Amino acid sequence: MAVIHFLLLSFSMLYFHSHHENDSIILENFNPDSHLRWVIVNDGVMGGISNSRMQITEDHYGKFSGNLSLQNNGGFASTRAMIAGKELSQTEKIGIRIKGDGRTYSLRFRTDRNLDGISYAVEFDTVKDEWIELEWNYSDFRPTFRGRTVRAPELTNTNIRQMSIMLSDGQEGEFEVFIDWVKAY
Repeated sequence: MAVIHFLLLSFSMLYFHSHHENDSIILENFNPDSHLRWVIVNDGVMGGISNSRMQITEDHYGKFSGNLSLQNNGGFASTRAMIAGKELSQTEKIGIRIKGDGRTYSLRFRTDRNLDGISYAVEFDTVKDEWIELEWNYSDFRPTFRGRTVRAPELTNTNIRQMSIMLSDGQEGEFEVFIDWVKAY
């Protein structure tokens, strides 16, 4: 009886995992032939001197790294990409697979194509040198404007236009994260 229970449990886990994977929509997986065009937006827009870069590694990971500075009213580094042509209306969650440096980052989405304005953010802690997978409902993303929570309609699966990764944890110094993928499912 225990063997049958084990087999049923194993089958249901396999079905859930494969079903979940098949229903996902890849927002970014750093495939060299089809990756998004990432741009850097650091605190220099406010007089800060943080620096960062986004690279695609030989292993097809996104590598976001740099130096966070608090000088000159600074304190953030980010990379951002436009998301075009992704039909997300049948999705309920956003997930990311990331290997970090132990710092706290945020995944952000925007509902327009502007450089400045409201973004919808969720913060997450990374684990130094370990891959982790995280997921959130769209309602977990809180509307922010220049670091402050604001009143705005909730983020939905029909209005996402931009995606970004930001570091603004108030700790000066070098940082580095590797991103395997960002998906909606």
